[in-house]
Amino acid sequence: MINKTILFIGYVWPEPTSSAAGSRMLQLIHFFKNLGAKVVFSSPAKQSVHVHNLLSEGVQQKEIELNNSSFDDFLKDLQPEIVVFDRYMMEEQFGWRVAEHAPNAMRILDTEDLHFLRNERQKSLKGSADITNDVLLNSELAKRELASIYRCDVSLIISEVEMKLLKEVFKVDEKLLCYLPFLLPQKKENMFSFQQKEDFIFIGNFIHAPNWDAVLALKETVWPIIRKELPKAKLHIYGAYATEKVYNLHNEKENFLVHGWAENSFEVIQKARIMLAPLRFGAGLKGKLLEAMQAQTPSVTTSVGAEGINGNYNWNGFIFDNPMDFAHASVALYLEEEQWQQAVKNGNRISNMRFDASVHKLNFKTTLDIISEDINAHRTSNFIGSMLLQQTTQASKYLSKWIEEKNKKL
Repeated sequence: MINKTILFIGYVWPEPTSSAAGSRMLQLIHFFKNLGAKVVFSSPAKQSVHVHNLLSEGVQQKEIELNNSSFDDFLKDLQPEIVVFDRYMMEEQFGWRVAEHAPNAMRILDTEDLHFLRNERQKSLKGSADITNDVLLNSELAKRELASIYRCDVSLIISEVEMKLLKEVFKVDEKLLCYLPFLLPQKKENMFSFQQKEDFIFIGNFIHAPNWDAVLALKETVWPIIRKELPKAKLHIYGAYATEKVYNLHNEKENFLVHGWAENSFEVIQKARIMLAPLRFGAGLKGKLLEAMQAQTPSVTTSVGAEGINGNYNWNGFIFDNPMDFAHASVALYLEEEQWQQAVKNGNRISNMRFDASVHKLNFKTTLDIISEDINAHRTSNFIGSMLLQQTTQASKYLSKWIEEKNKKL
């Protein structure tokens, strides 16, 4: 990778202090930088006040536009060896341009999570039919996302559950997939004692619908039960992009405290005795729960929250979907030091055994090396991807050019 150019096309600019997706993107950037590559990050999104300072890490930045041929010129000049698409939406917008103007570049899709799975779970929560394989196979969003996976040389899948779904239900060739979860350092002894930690915490970016839904569940069903048992305990709610409706939940008499964005999420999680995450829908891996393990803060969550994280290991706390069971387990974990200490050990074990950065980085590097050895043969064996690329390139190309011409007249 030394001296190779890696181009990231971001759905948004990385905000590691705002979301797990931002942390994930920064991990990928660091992976390539540590291999000696030149990294360029581009995005059509506007930069927020929370955006990470990429320039300080030697990463070049480039603002790009949708449906604008200026990107073609930029691509021709840069000629990257690898292009990383941040979610399927960026592959849909820019994939055909990369295939046309940098045809030799390896195309990598970072899915973040399977959007169609999260979408179907949200619909199911609102009263739609149960999620069956037939429901997923007939999802319009699944067809879009799977098309992007096929058009790329390899897609990064963050969860083992989603790897299994793609391989067994959608029959995607394993050569097109690479399991790459969050990359975590090894953890050792406890940093804080049971007595040093206090209160409960929830944290999550409020642009992300599952987080808003979870906070409502806390406010309406879970916290009232906990508060009856622990009247002095407080629940601290943190998260970027909290709107007025989120701040309206703040109630000091109920010890339900909405703080908004946390400058350092690890520090506030580390101070809490328990993390609460009653997530009722979602996909991928929940960064907040892995960060809690790193901070050695046990958690109580749902089956959706824990999905893909603990494997065959015991959870670092409790997993309950029923609100009453969830609340009572939270109280027990808060009060019982021996149980709490065991939960911390469980979290260390999960983090160290399942998310060891050195193991997953090596696997990722090996995958890239294998594809690079003969990328043409790799693409030839992916006939569905070649067919989709040929068809969508033509359709997307002419639609994009039409939009560009139309915009010039405005």
